[in-house]
Amino acid sequence: MLPDQQENDAVFAVGANRQQIAVIAAFFLGLFVLALGVGLYFFKSSSASGDIKIISASPSLASAEILVDVGGAVNVPGLYRLGSEARVADAVKAAGGLSTDADSRQINLAAKVSDGQKVFIQKVGERGQSAVTGQVAGVSVGGLININTATSSDLDTLPGIGPATASKIISSRPYSSLNDLVLKKAVSSSVFEKIKDKITY
Repeated sequence: MLPDQQENDAVFAVGANRQQIAVIAAFFLGLFVLALGVGLYFFKSSSASGDIKIISASPSLASAEILVDVGGAVNVPGLYRLGSEARVADAVKAAGGLSTDADSRQINLAAKVSDGQKVFIQKVGERGQSAVTGQVAGVSVGGLININTATSSDLDTLPGIGPATASKIISSRPYSSLNDLVLKKAVSSSVFEKIKDKITY
């Protein structure tokens, strides 16, 4: 081989090696840039999520309890602690369920109860007794009829109220005052004057 050719071959080999080194360097540089980009992305994501505050309900509120007196036609009458969102059905269940002589038609099992209330379930044949005293079902404190929750038969005991008017009163609920009975045209003014001292809301 001629000296000139050997020199050319050596120069070509050096050039090829430099190209390989350049390709490898570019490859690793690309990997570095990619890794840097991914790292920045996750860093920004974690920083952004740190600005979001998740507010949950207070444990004390979630576990709030009420005390309810359950009596009448239930298997185990007494005082019971219930959840703050309890319904009449929950109170009845806590008291061992309805007794065999309970008249479940006269009580609204879906009604909500509150702290300090008495849930009284009437027996079959009793009238005007089923109640969650204070606000929920049928007869309220002092024997007043609760116009928001009374049954048709409870309303029928009021002077001037028959089945048709009782139905109008029930269909026009809820009432935020006694005067709503007249404003919503559930009863006439003359009938209202007869019943206003016998009802509550």
